Amino acid sequence: MTSLSIIITHYKTPAFLKDCIGAIKKNVRDIVYQIIVIDSQSCKENQEMIYKLFPEAVFLPFKKNIGFSRSINQGIEKAQGKYLLIMNADTRIDAETTIQEMINYLEKNPEIGLLGPKLLNIDGTWQQSFFRFYDPISLLCRRTLLGKLPWFKNFLNHFLMKDILERGVVQNNKPIPVDWLMGSVLLTKRDVVNKVGLLDERFFMYFEDVDWCRRFWEASFSVVYFPKVHIYHYHKRASKKAGGILDLFLSKYAQIHILSALKYFAKYKFKTPSYGL
Repeated sequence: MTSLSIIITHYKTPAFLKDCIGAIKKNVRDIVYQIIVIDSQSCKENQEMIYKLFPEAVFLPFKKNIGFSRSINQGIEKAQGKYLLIMNADTRIDAETTIQEMINYLEKNPEIGLLGPKLLNIDGTWQQSFFRFYDPISLLCRRTLLGKLPWFKNFLNHFLMKDILERGVVQNNKPIPVDWLMGSVLLTKRDVVNKVGLLDERFFMYFEDVDWCRRFWEASFSVVYFPKVHIYHYHKRASKKAGGILDLFLSKYAQIHILSALKYFAKYKFKTPSYGL
């Protein structure tokens, strides 16, 4: 039997949270696990739902939105499992073998520090969750219409790993090393996290997953996309709006994204390594 801590971050989407935990209870079998829910800007209704429907869960309510990094760190501090499965509340496991297959792969490949499954939109279409590291130009291309211009589009395509996608990686379902994985669903080991460290709480929202993956690589642990299994993700990027330069100043989420990017580039002195394909 495997010891697993499932850490779920939640912010004001109780229907998703209920579905997420219900799917875990239905499909995560033959594994000894604990569920930890970190509830930002918690309300009475959320608390009553958890206590009534999922009394076995470790429930950590916070009056304010404490951000992704701090939420995950709070969950890790309460985790008792050898393995740590980090999930957003808007994700859903729909197959009994999903988590066990991921754990088995980590067991066979101890050099891997972070493992991320294939993510699917709720309609079954593929959702990209792995990328190359940002540099300032690729960030600007991703945030504005510059990414549609021929010369700049090359930078965006590099970030999006279009060259790798054209090789049929997703269709072949072969695990591949990547620079970083979106933090929606990640599996790691507690002893590896002890070596790499917790998430950097200077990143309130955005770039915390980029930074963490980079630190895994720097600690000699690889970051791997594992498309042999899939998890559904009700994904809607609040920051995504490929508009003009004014969008960087008018959109709240775009501003947070840029601020996090500046913190990230300053932390690493604008150096952009390449560890994955």
